[in-house]
Amino acid sequence: MLISQYDDTYASFREQVRRFAKEKVAPFAAKVDDEARPPLEAYQASLDLGLPGLPFSEAFGGQEGDVFTQIITVEELARVCASTATTISTCWIMMLVQRFGTDAQKEMIIPPVVRGEHRSAWGLTEPKGGSDLMGVVTSAKRTETGWLLNGTKRFITNGGWADWYLIFARTEADKFGIFLVSKDDAGVSFGAPERKMGLRGSPTSDVILENCEIPLDRVIGDPAKGGDYIRAGLLASRLKYAAHGLGIAQGALDEAIAYTQQREQFGRPIADFQMIKGMVADMAMKVEAGRTMLMHAATLVVNQLPDAKKYASMAKVLCTDAAMSVATDAVQLHGGYGFLKDYPVERMLRDAKVTQIWEGTNQIQRLMIAKDVYKR
Repeated sequence: MLISQYDDTYASFREQVRRFAKEKVAPFAAKVDDEARPPLEAYQASLDLGLPGLPFSEAFGGQEGDVFTQIITVEELARVCASTATTISTCWIMMLVQRFGTDAQKEMIIPPVVRGEHRSAWGLTEPKGGSDLMGVVTSAKRTETGWLLNGTKRFITNGGWADWYLIFARTEADKFGIFLVSKDDAGVSFGAPERKMGLRGSPTSDVILENCEIPLDRVIGDPAKGGDYIRAGLLASRLKYAAHGLGIAQGALDEAIAYTQQREQFGRPIADFQMIKGMVADMAMKVEAGRTMLMHAATLVVNQLPDAKKYASMAKVLCTDAAMSVATDAVQLHGGYGFLKDYPVERMLRDAKVTQIWEGTNQIQRLMIAKDVYKR
């Protein structure tokens, strides 16, 4: 019997997060974007709900939130501020430590993250590789006293702002490990903050490792099985990135509905016009199709079914394509006002674009989907 995603518990949780997003996140969204700085107010307020610690074990102060509560949280936060959704959900990458780390690593890393004392990031992408994860050139060499890391990680979310980094590095010719690197370790430096089109409130920079030597006990699990660990983590995180796109799409639709009902032309609200209704209907269908696919994919992941990977990729494509399409139409429905920073849809359109690129571009996702379809 499949574990169901539809019950009163999840509905109540969604309402709680939605209320938090409207009251504690939305009021700062435009300011965070304009000033291109982390969403400090929302991040601090999120600690009261325990959102940074949502998926972690209660033994470490977390809430043991499952996949559904995680994607609901990301969707509702991204609905009003994509940067806040990114910043908070990036804390959850330390679930790899909970799944594969030692007891000592768990005690060192997870409780401070849950309490908001430490922030997290992971280092996968490199200057010459994004989708080709196994093509990384960052190296980790075993020494008598530890591991020596050399390489550059690019486009790192929370780069320079996080305290701990999960660095994916090559340990042998075709083997990889995941290493815990502190921002205070010798040999760690950060590039200048990236000047981005969207998600301006999410810090992004290079993480540079130059003869960075860390203790032996900073490797997660088996230093030859990092690729397996990352693939396991990416399956769940792909759902969260899909939820991120879905939240932007829903937020843009919300804004379009509100604006077209109050904007008048020719003596009546433009929501009365047939062409406007047609556009809004198409936008709503894209949002709901994405949400249905995402919930289905999450159900497969929770139940550990074979098709989970394929449907997670489908959800990522549908939800993030919806984000770009719906945000574009929302700007169109606002007319000239949609081109102004005074209206949230301008920010949402800029934020939407990266969702089609990160976590495996949508072109790569389509190749993975097609491969599975032909295989079957």
